Amino acid sequence: MNGWTARDIPDQSGRTAVVTGANSGIGYITARELARRGARVLLACRSEQRGRAAHDRIAAEVPGADTRFAPLDLGSLESIRRFAATFANSHDRLDLLINNAGVMALPHRRTADGFETQFGVNHLGHFALTGLLLPELLGTPRARVITVSSGMHVLSKVDLSDLNSEHHYRRWIAYARSKNANLLFTHELARRLAAAGSDVVAAAAHPGYARTNLQTAGVRMEGRRAAERVVEWGNRIAAQSPEAGALPTLYAATAPGVTPDTFIGPRFAGWRGPPAPSWRTKGTLDGVTAARLWRASEKLTGVTYESLKR
Repeated sequence: MNGWTARDIPDQSGRTAVVTGANSGIGYITARELARRGARVLLACRSEQRGRAAHDRIAAEVPGADTRFAPLDLGSLESIRRFAATFANSHDRLDLLINNAGVMALPHRRTADGFETQFGVNHLGHFALTGLLLPELLGTPRARVITVSSGMHVLSKVDLSDLNSEHHYRRWIAYARSKNANLLFTHELARRLAAAGSDVVAAAAHPGYARTNLQTAGVRMEGRRAAERVVEWGNRIAAQSPEAGALPTLYAATAPGVTPDTFIGPRFAGWRGPPAPSWRTKGTLDGVTAARLWRASEKLTGVTYESLKR
């Protein structure tokens, strides 16, 4: 793993990948580098304009890349079901599902289905998407599901009594809880896959502090221009590039020997540097909490993993 870079990605010819939030940031880099190594990549994005622009950029940067835009709004269960149905009608395999899309520290908002937006998009949307794509994943030898969490998951545990922040909303705590949920989801998914005898690998990654538009979205939505400038300044001074931030995801998705429930992040203090195993809180390895979150997520989304009931 020492000094692992995008040049070390194995050949991906013949493989199909879905990358959510592939229009910008680490999602864009992830999609581009998988395509560069021969994968067919679906750019699953909420905005058609930005998704098609990302497709055109990859085509210019990687001549011959096999990419396609596919509309997906993770804040809408209807959109998620439509995406999964369309995918199933045109594909019989899915080698890589990269649950990358996310929102960070937004003002209090709700999704189309009434979920608090950060929990709804970051966790519930990907929980539903993975469940609906499960037949294609299970039908593909050595498929992988990589869910992008964050080092900030350490700030708060999931509150099973208030998953949708009905009683009190603090934007950074809500973000941390959604990222904590990503790791609990990965832990329980890995357990259920193993119990079912499947060779699908569920793992997680985080980008450290990477320079993307994720950090400025919340303050921009509120029109806080001064705060936006401060965040932009911090990004320029301290953050690593999106290319570096995407490496943990790419490693988890493609490197030989990645095992279930692995958590990959930047080597140096989880902040920056090449990919390496990342520290995580003990709570994200708590099987009881993970199972309770799983059952709650099935109830909230209506998506049940029939093949992984144990």
